[in-house]
Amino acid sequence: MKREELIRYLDKLLEAGRFRDYCPNGLQVEGRSEVQRLVAGVSATQALLDAAVARDADAILVHHGWFWRGEDGRVTGMRKTRLQKLLRHDLNLIAYHLPLDGHPELGNNAQLAKQFGWLVDDRFGDQDIGYLGHLENPRTVAAIGERVGSALQRAPLLIGDGGRLVSRVGWCSGAAQGLFEEAIARGVDLYLSGEISEQTVHLARESGVAYLAAGHHASERYGVRALAEHLAERFGLNCEFVDLDNPV
Repeated sequence: MKREELIRYLDKLLEAGRFRDYCPNGLQVEGRSEVQRLVAGVSATQALLDAAVARDADAILVHHGWFWRGEDGRVTGMRKTRLQKLLRHDLNLIAYHLPLDGHPELGNNAQLAKQFGWLVDDRFGDQDIGYLGHLENPRTVAAIGERVGSALQRAPLLIGDGGRLVSRVGWCSGAAQGLFEEAIARGVDLYLSGEISEQTVHLARESGVAYLAAGHHASERYGVRALAEHLAERFGLNCEFVDLDNPV
C-alpha cells in the first residue's frame, strides 16, 4: 500500500492529533513510497534497524521512535549511524508513543489487561493514559506478581505486602510511576507500571498500596505487536514483530 495511505489510517486509528506528546507521532523518517513488508518493535534501536534491513522491510513501526523533546538535536555518533542506515536502505520510520499507550483496544494498557485477565472500569491521569480495573476473583499481591511475571516473561519488582488481597487495580505501562499517587486516591489495592523511582517505594510502603514494577520494555511489547497484527489482517501487509531483549 502507499505510505501516505498507511500513515493516514494509523493517525486516524490512534487519534494521534489529540495527544500532547514528547516526540512527533506518525512518520518520523521518510523512506520508499510503497509499504508491503513491515517490521515492528518496541524501540527504534540499531538492532531493530539491522533486523529490518535483513528482512528487506519497507518500514519500521515502533513505540519509541526518535526526536525526543529536550534531546541534543545534532546528528552525530550513534544518531548518525542509525539515520545513515535508515536512509541508505530507504526505510520508513513510523512511531506512535502516547497514542499507542492509550488506544482502547490495541494500546499497551488495553493489551496488558488482556494479558493479565484484568477487567477495565475507567481511565485516569493526564490525557486518560492510566487505566483502572478490577479482578473477577480477588487474589493476593504475591499471586498477581507471579501471574504478571509469567505473562511478561520477566519477574516484576514487588513493593508491598505480598499477602494483601487485591480486587481493584490501576496500571500504566512504561515510566508512569508518576500516576501512582492518583491511583491510590482512586482506591486501588495495587498499581503496576514499567518503572519505579526511589520515592515511589516510600509511597507504596506508607500508603499500604502495593506497587509492581514490571519492566518498561516488558510492559510495552504488546501494543505495537497488536498494531502490527491488525495491519496484517486489515491490509494484507507482511508484518513481523521483532522482540529484542531489554532487561529494564
